[in-house]
Amino acid sequence: MNTPQLTEHPNATPAALAEHIASALRSAIAERGRASLAVSGGKSPIALFEVLREQDLDWAKLSVILVDERVVPRDHADSNTALVARHLLQGAAAAARFVPFFRELPAVLSEQVLDRLAQDANERIAHLPWPLDLAVLGMGEDAHTASLFPGAPGCAHALESTERLAWVTPATAPHARLTLTLPSLLAARELVLSIAGESKLAVYRRAAHQADAALPVSLVINQTQTPVSVWMA
Repeated sequence: MNTPQLTEHPNATPAALAEHIASALRSAIAERGRASLAVSGGKSPIALFEVLREQDLDWAKLSVILVDERVVPRDHADSNTALVARHLLQGAAAAARFVPFFRELPAVLSEQVLDRLAQDANERIAHLPWPLDLAVLGMGEDAHTASLFPGAPGCAHALESTERLAWVTPATAPHARLTLTLPSLLAARELVLSIAGESKLAVYRRAAHQADAALPVSLVINQTQTPVSVWMA
């Protein structure tokens, strides 16, 4: 029976994680001439981004996308696209190619509109080098990762869809989201899960027992397809 390819890094620092990510990307560029990275948004990765952007890397050969994005304009305070531009794509790292999921948004969002946004976003990222070389994930206290919120409309589809992106409308967090689907995440060459705080570590320990769709992060942890490194602060 296969066992999860899980490596835990306790007492991790943003600097150590940034070096790990940069090393993986340098190896990808050396082997294939280019690399692809997916990053999470929110406040938690800011310290990581500001260290990662200083890494010695051939940034021009790197494509960057988001793991998930809130369906808000780029000038909105909750835009992950704006956050990545502000904290990661600075200095030498500005040479990386960032591909946003969308540019203009309609005034009213319906399921049909979200379907079109997801379809357009899938077309936008289709030309990128796949599989992703590395995706950096976070986790919420409800055990969501990416925007795979347990029980949310769209989540069941996003856990199974063969598309790279799908929409989810969480009831417990603001804004509809576009998120990488679970299959597209598990197709990555490596997943990094970054966790900080005792309450989140407790959720992680519970999710590590077995795969359970009620704890979406458990579906990342308890699988044998893709190596996962867990960085605990």
